[in-house]
Amino acid sequence: MTVNYDGKIFKPVQNTKNSETSSETVFRYQQNGNILTSEYSGGKIKLGHLLGLVNEDGSINMRYHQVNDRDELMTGICHSTPEVMSNGKLRLHEDWQWTSGDQSRGKSVLEEQ
Repeated sequence: MTVNYDGKIFKPVQNTKNSETSSETVFRYQQNGNILTSEYSGGKIKLGHLLGLVNEDGSINMRYHQVNDRDELMTGICHSTPEVMSNGKLRLHEDWQWTSGDQSRGKSVLEEQ
């Protein structure tokens, strides 16, 4: 599946408990070639950035860093797999792990707005 994420906006709709994102978090994606970037904020996150590579199947391997509402700098890695919903918008299934803090793993689902 060829996917271009440029200009798309995503919000989390499902998370494991160790996530800092919520339905109040807004991700604004930009893509140039196979390089993906995003700035995000909302809820417990004051400001975050992600940097990723989009694979030929539309999946994304990314790294992220963010400052939370406790002024902690948090970092992690994530693999995101796209699904096209019946309305034509994208749903991202994410498997991630903190590389700071407790190093725990989690899952999130984001939907295109």
